[in-house]
Amino acid sequence: MAKHYDVAVLGAGIGALATAALLARRSWRVLVLGNGYRPATYGYDGYRLARRPFTFLSASSPAWGRTLVELAQSQTFRRRMIPLDPMFQILAPRLRLDVPPDVEQFGVQIDREYPEVRRVVDELYQELARTNAAADAAFERDAVWPPGTFWERRETGRVASALPHIDDRGSRDFLAEFPRDHDFRAIVEVPAQFASHALELPAFALARLHGAWTRGVTRLARGEEELVELLTERVRAHGGDIRLGDRTDRIEHKHGRVSAVRVDGDEDPTGVGFVVTDSTTRSLLDLAPDFDPARRSLTPRLLPREFRYVLSLVVRDEALPSELGVESFVLPSWPHRAFDPSRPLIHLQRLRDASGVPGTTLLVAEALFPEAGPVPLSGAREAILDVLGRFLPFSERHHVMVDSPHDGRPLWDYRSGARVQIDRAQLRAGGASLDTETMDARWEIDVPSFHGLAAEPLRAPLPGAFIVGPSALPALGQEGELLAAWGVARIITRTDKQREKMRRDMWSKIEIG
Repeated sequence: MAKHYDVAVLGAGIGALATAALLARRSWRVLVLGNGYRPATYGYDGYRLARRPFTFLSASSPAWGRTLVELAQSQTFRRRMIPLDPMFQILAPRLRLDVPPDVEQFGVQIDREYPEVRRVVDELYQELARTNAAADAAFERDAVWPPGTFWERRETGRVASALPHIDDRGSRDFLAEFPRDHDFRAIVEVPAQFASHALELPAFALARLHGAWTRGVTRLARGEEELVELLTERVRAHGGDIRLGDRTDRIEHKHGRVSAVRVDGDEDPTGVGFVVTDSTTRSLLDLAPDFDPARRSLTPRLLPREFRYVLSLVVRDEALPSELGVESFVLPSWPHRAFDPSRPLIHLQRLRDASGVPGTTLLVAEALFPEAGPVPLSGAREAILDVLGRFLPFSERHHVMVDSPHDGRPLWDYRSGARVQIDRAQLRAGGASLDTETMDARWEIDVPSFHGLAAEPLRAPLPGAFIVGPSALPALGQEGELLAAWGVARIITRTDKQREKMRRDMWSKIEIG
């Protein structure tokens, strides 16, 4: 073999890149392959469009804080963050509810809209504060989430046993004090749904995700691309190799353990000691077709039940009311119990100065569509535009461009005053794909584990391979990926006693966060 690395990281999600940066910092030689990674944005004729929204909800997580401390980037990162006020908005028929960071201002909003449940809302957020303080203390610990070995289960289980609501059945317990089908239940649940990779949320996950939305939301000026640059720069700074445009088409193993990866286009395999991926276990095993895992290692099953369809709208600035925040949730059927799948829930981002052309704004609309719902992909654009048209009246007169990477349809260009369809072949120069791009899924977990938070174990059935993507702790969303990354970095580091000693010594030399 012409080349050898200690670890090959496949993918460029937050879990994969955080693992790569931590291991590179700990003197492991790391190779990062994008494995089909596409940047968060693409372009056409000077305009920027989005493949997916990005809200860095885990910026306040201890898992991210520990990562920044070890990478000596806490102060640099803090200067990049922009606080949002309001943190998010709820838009529904006859309702616009702002959720500001100031508690007293939020109380004024509740008194105006829901005075009958003001006491219950106050008690809810007191309980949220208690639950998230306990979660912060737990996730601050150097533990493996989710645990795998006997000693990990003992260590992490002891930490998790002190978490409030960890074994509650779900939102029914957490929101039990609210009247049945009260509107405020949706205000708690909908932001958490968009932040999670799991269809069913246990009570602790609901509390953690809603807490992430309500205790100070911040954003990066350039979103996901800025975060990717930060982490890849750290990998390179510590001697790692970043090849986001490359992918591996095969994982080789010897004596039942990872031994090499074949990079598409390379003549010789690249030797590795470990493989880390942010894809699912099944996708990883597809790269090692001659490896026969034990049947029991293939559970639990991840069943995709909802898909995230993303639509980009470039609109003229005058189309949007000044009160529209950066983050909004559009609930077209209100109360939420009357939800109509043909009028989807929408997570809407308003990104000023992100379209690439002055005088225009990029709106990124993310909608959840059920697996076998009444709205086919061919009608998803119209369904979203119909919903947004009800809440942003006359905005359709100010459309500049409309496009989605998920339906294979032409881009709609309105600059001439009429809709002109632009073939996708003309978008390739801006980074768009000719093919329909896969939508991210929210999964039903056939056999959930570790208090309902976890699905696939960190250790893949192929020894030496690890999972750090959304499938590890899907209920916790982005924070789950960071917890998985920290756990896998710890597991790999402890296989080399000399490097583990170097890491312990390192803490006396790096910043104290």
